[in-house]
Amino acid sequence: MPNYTFEDYKKAIKAKYEEEKNGEYSNNLNSPTSANLRNLCMKRFETNNSKDDLITFKSFFDFPFDRDNRNLYGEIELNKLTAVRRFLLNVTESPAEDTVQLAAILVDLQPRPFKEFQKQLDPEEVKLIDELRDTEHHKSDFFSDALIDEAVNENFPDLKNEESEKDKNEEVDQDEAEEIEQDENQSWETIPTGIVDVSPPAKGGGNNVVKSGFKRYLVIAAFLAALSFIIYSNISKKDCMQWTNDHYEKINKSDEGYCDTYYDARYFNLKKITVCDTTKFFDDKGAAKVFYIKIGDSIQCYNQFAPYPENTQRFLKPITKYMIDTYLSDLPKCK
Repeated sequence: MPNYTFEDYKKAIKAKYEEEKNGEYSNNLNSPTSANLRNLCMKRFETNNSKDDLITFKSFFDFPFDRDNRNLYGEIELNKLTAVRRFLLNVTESPAEDTVQLAAILVDLQPRPFKEFQKQLDPEEVKLIDELRDTEHHKSDFFSDALIDEAVNENFPDLKNEESEKDKNEEVDQDEAEEIEQDENQSWETIPTGIVDVSPPAKGGGNNVVKSGFKRYLVIAAFLAALSFIIYSNISKKDCMQWTNDHYEKINKSDEGYCDTYYDARYFNLKKITVCDTTKFFDDKGAAKVFYIKIGDSIQCYNQFAPYPENTQRFLKPITKYMIDTYLSDLPKCK
């Protein structure tokens, strides 16, 4: 597990704030006045049953949230929300912990609070899990029953026959086990001669049951070995991708079998773009169509949300009117 710090938590909240400014509650977050944050707080808590979030609310405002009375926010409470506003707008660098925790709720950062944020997987672990999981953007069928059966039959030709024989013998083995147990518990002196054979069972009479159980374990072990082989083969064949000039290109793994950046269909079509005077920065609903990252005193623009390709620990942000006016006010003519 990575050692995420509270600073990482604050950075994640601010990055989520940049996303949420163009989301459902943009009217509250684009201009995060104390009054707008108060209104958003009421919306967030209206259907919020999270114990941690309710504790945060009480710790921040010094009274519990009450759905029936819709807590009255006076001047003191509005002044407290000013601290949240200053944190979101980077006005203060050392906000109180309660301020940060409430900000996480207002921008709906997941996971939260900080104790849950610390439990996140390392980005490399997430990449590995994504490769082993069907996702909305990158479907994979190497876990399908058909493919598993094919690999099992190819690598373990006797396995299928073992499985079918196991099913056939299962009922017989169960009856045999019950019969042996009954025989061992009986008193041989009290069984009338002529009704049953009173000679005790031969030594090792339960060996068939033991052998049958051992056989089942062998079948399971072989199946798991086949599945592991399939997973390993697919992982080892996964493509890598490399950022070249203004786009990603597929490349093979290194000789040691590693990638600097594993292939991810969600981000493979990322392009660095040059904006001009006719660039459409927002769609008809006001959502950003251009994403940026600030480098020094300028910004770079891209066509979609993704990790910044030259430092994947940072993420691109949706463009805002403020960033356009500040850094893109003098755009060149489009060719």
